[in-house]
Amino acid sequence: MRRVVPILCVLLAACPAMGQNAPTAPAAKPTPAAAPKPAAAKPAPETTGANKKKPAATAAKPAAEPKSDEPSTAAATNSKVNEAIRAAYVAMPLADRLAIQSDLIWSKDYNGGVTGDFNDRSIAAVKAFQKRNKGKDTGIMTPEERATLSSAVKAQQDNVGWRIVEDAAMPGVRLGIPGKLVPQAGKSATGSRWASARGEVQIETFHIGPPNSDFAAQFEKQKKNPANRRTEYSVLRQDFFVLSGLQGLKKFYVRAQIKGPDIRGVTILYDQATEGIMEPVVVAMSSAFSPFDNAVNLARRKVEYSTGILVTAAGHVIADRVATDGCDVIRVPGRGHAERIAEDKTYDMALLRVYGAPSFKPAPLSAEAPKGADLTLVGVADPLVQNGESVVTTSTGRIAGINGSLVALEPAPANGFSGAAALDGQGQLVGMIEIRAGGNAAQAALVPTASIRAFLERANVTPVTGRMSLDDAKAAVARVICVRK
Repeated sequence: MRRVVPILCVLLAACPAMGQNAPTAPAAKPTPAAAPKPAAAKPAPETTGANKKKPAATAAKPAAEPKSDEPSTAAATNSKVNEAIRAAYVAMPLADRLAIQSDLIWSKDYNGGVTGDFNDRSIAAVKAFQKRNKGKDTGIMTPEERATLSSAVKAQQDNVGWRIVEDAAMPGVRLGIPGKLVPQAGKSATGSRWASARGEVQIETFHIGPPNSDFAAQFEKQKKNPANRRTEYSVLRQDFFVLSGLQGLKKFYVRAQIKGPDIRGVTILYDQATEGIMEPVVVAMSSAFSPFDNAVNLARRKVEYSTGILVTAAGHVIADRVATDGCDVIRVPGRGHAERIAEDKTYDMALLRVYGAPSFKPAPLSAEAPKGADLTLVGVADPLVQNGESVVTTSTGRIAGINGSLVALEPAPANGFSGAAALDGQGQLVGMIEIRAGGNAAQAALVPTASIRAFLERANVTPVTGRMSLDDAKAAVARVICVRK
């Protein structure tokens, strides 16, 4: 790999910005990279509807596009042999599985998607790493091997500030970001945007929905939009497409995926002077991009993170029933272990009790209806979203109408916010947030405080009422961790 530090100086210092911003493009599904560097990668074989040109010497060369859902013949033959290995990985926390797959891409052993699903291709990558390091190719890493892998790629990842994040503007979109190269974060037209100080590197996520969901039409549009874009490589398949080439004086890479009527994708734009550092980063980003990772698909993880609202000084906590269902252990970090003592299946609420902890300052439940449709949501996002952190954060939501017996809320907040508190503009706690599956994206609902108060009364628990400040609300919510066998 080329030296990173000199190019990093170029990125973060005084390089003049060139070219145009990345356009809002169709959405994409990550198809794994087959080579450690896009420049050396072999393009995917053509299929019906594919349009591929031989890349020019100056064109951005994408990672190879293997069929992510179809294991090789050899791998398929080993499927039954790998059953026990897959079961071992299923028992691991999702964050650990994602980290291993990501590290294996950086070590050039893996060319699959960073999904947390340890299929035959993932297991084969682990075995390849073990063989290369003179270990026994069991397919399951020992703690020592995991440390060796992490150490081997850490310098590369640290140089660019690599981390897996969830798109704050589009919950359900997960991608890898070189944070040191693109420290400036914000919103794009339909997604999120990350950029270097002077625009040498730009990353944007995007979303396209009806009536513009013609995937082939969007593919053709992206090849020529903006006007200074010259596409040198393009592949169109049934559910995703990839484009790369030159856009002005910059290189670009686009990956888009369709699911139902929704197209989601990512555009990467970077100066040619940064090619040495960006080529491996683009490969890693391509494999890590997961545009339809529904929050609810994580609901039955071995370790699940959600939020709870402290409602009495004695340690009673209102939480999401689904997120705390089937737990062998429930923990409220900083406050102790909890027991689930009651549930409400109509509104999917659970009542937890934390014993032996210091007296809580509970959240007062409003006895009034929300004063307006705009709400502030207070919760603790999943560690995957927070890059391992456990900070209480806020997001915004808006009451969108009635969905059955619940109040619909949009947009859905980040993973981990199920059970979060919702405050109106007057500082009233007006309900608890729930996140559930809904077609191609997660959907959020508000359980009103009237329903929460009735549930507590049936459980012989008397909450306090009144208003509170945002700081009070942050102090009255906590992460809830459910551990299942």
